[in-house]
Amino acid sequence: MSFLQQAEQSPDTERMFDTDTKAMGYLPNYTRLFAHNPAVYLAWQQLNGAVKTGMELRRYELATLAAARALKSSYCGLAHGKVLRDKFFDAPTVAAIASDHGSAGLSAQEVAVVNFAGKVAADANSVTEADVAGLRGHGLNDADIFGVILAVGARCFFSTVLSAAGAEPDPQYDESLDVDLRQALSFGG
Repeated sequence: MSFLQQAEQSPDTERMFDTDTKAMGYLPNYTRLFAHNPAVYLAWQQLNGAVKTGMELRRYELATLAAARALKSSYCGLAHGKVLRDKFFDAPTVAAIASDHGSAGLSAQEVAVVNFAGKVAADANSVTEADVAGLRGHGLNDADIFGVILAVGARCFFSTVLSAAGAEPDPQYDESLDVDLRQALSFGG
């Protein structure tokens, strides 16, 4: 499951496990990992929920997938690629977004968001005022742009924790995603 051994059971971990099992239909490996610090997991859920509340789900998922790709996070790539497939696109389109989003049929605004999100995740210090102006030119206001930045920042935390701990993607992705899509969303970590 990860490089770390299973966390000690406690009432907090049992609640976490029960809640996530009911929500997902199985116990995700990331939940097992965060059992080492349930307070951080709860804070993460609150933060991520607040970030998502301020954004269109499709934009959030595209920005998150771009961040996962830049961070080489297969776990997050599979998870958010699945959401994009389930809610917005067919599997070949999601695979195209994962590999070459510029030719995947996204709107110009969405391509700009994915480009920006990838840049933020790969090297936030390289973002310039011109990058922000480019998003404004595609119809995003400053609250929209900040939402993308927040989504990427939150993904950087989560993906980094999972990757550094060696959390393996849940085996359920093998069952729920076809092999071509799994390969496209497996970014290396």
